[in-house]
Amino acid sequence: MSVSFTLTSQAEISCDVPIDLEKTRQPQYGRYLDELEPGQVFEHPRGFTFTTTNMLEFARTFMQANPLYLNSQYAREVGFPDLLASPQMVFNVTLSLGVQNDSEKAIANLGYYQVQFLRPVYPGDTLRAFTKVLERKDRGPDKPGITLIRTVGVNQNDAVVLQYDRKIMVGWRGDRLPTTPAPKVAVEFPGDRSGLVELPLTGGKVAPGLTGPNTYFEDFAPGDIIVHANGRTITEEHMALTYAVGNSHPLHFDRIFSSALSGKMSGEPIVYGGLVFAWLEGLASRDVSEHAVWELGFTEGYHTQPAFAGDTIGALSRILAVEDIPGVAAYGLVTLQLIGVKNISAADALKKHGADLFLKEDAKRTLGKEKITDKIFEIERRLLVMRRSC
Repeated sequence: MSVSFTLTSQAEISCDVPIDLEKTRQPQYGRYLDELEPGQVFEHPRGFTFTTTNMLEFARTFMQANPLYLNSQYAREVGFPDLLASPQMVFNVTLSLGVQNDSEKAIANLGYYQVQFLRPVYPGDTLRAFTKVLERKDRGPDKPGITLIRTVGVNQNDAVVLQYDRKIMVGWRGDRLPTTPAPKVAVEFPGDRSGLVELPLTGGKVAPGLTGPNTYFEDFAPGDIIVHANGRTITEEHMALTYAVGNSHPLHFDRIFSSALSGKMSGEPIVYGGLVFAWLEGLASRDVSEHAVWELGFTEGYHTQPAFAGDTIGALSRILAVEDIPGVAAYGLVTLQLIGVKNISAADALKKHGADLFLKEDAKRTLGKEKITDKIFEIERRLLVMRRSC
């Protein structure tokens, strides 16, 4: 079918249309607490196509040192068919795709739980995302509530590549404008809790010289604390980077919106937490994950303080466990804790706070300890790491 038509002058149209303020619309996105029902499922708009260019840009912007995300030849030698998208990029994109439906009205992101990376993402892959509301906790009519949601990212073949739970704090709508209804979801929620990860790994040696000598499986032992040398000063670049991954929450790039808030959230736009996480992981990567062949996921993680343009962040890691994998000789599992600090070097933070730096902030009150204002992030990670001996 072909279509043909004649264009009308824009000037002629605008002169003939009267202004009627009664026809004003103010579309709203996200959901208030009373608009999030347990069992509700959202299929998120747009999707995101990964390209070699945006994958490399993300890896370099966030200081990634693992050549799997920088060097396609290295990725092929490890066993993958092409360059991999970094887990942080997959995580940030998947989370951001859901913001318009599930958290654009959220007051705060409270935590990440049971994050699982199940399949690689390669150049040319297109991800879509779905979210299911699991729980809604009402803390009273005058207080925001807490909603637990599960988000899943699927590729163009409808295979799950990532899934995770997170908690968000959301207020009641009250007399504010209702949000734009989400379209009905025509497919079953594609969650996969099997945890099955299948990777095309060769288990062989890779080209020497592309990685350092001290990040093999044998180099880690429980209790090791690794202080990552460099920090990273965040500038107002964070606002453009937030929209580069598709996050539409105005708290991160709209100064009028952020300044109109009350309490400690009022003022300059807050750096989107996923970017903070990505920078911290990148700062740590040359010391802990340069020989990782897969990020299995994150067990539990929290943003304990916000970050703003002008803040300088730093990272520390603590090894929690190292494990052999039955029947697998070339790799082992390393579980570690990643800690983020701001406006103090990682080394000075360790001197100042000692072991308290690695205690979960939510547990401090029970332990009779003060929360650490220098600390901005904590999470547990699990990595599949090459052995030097193979």
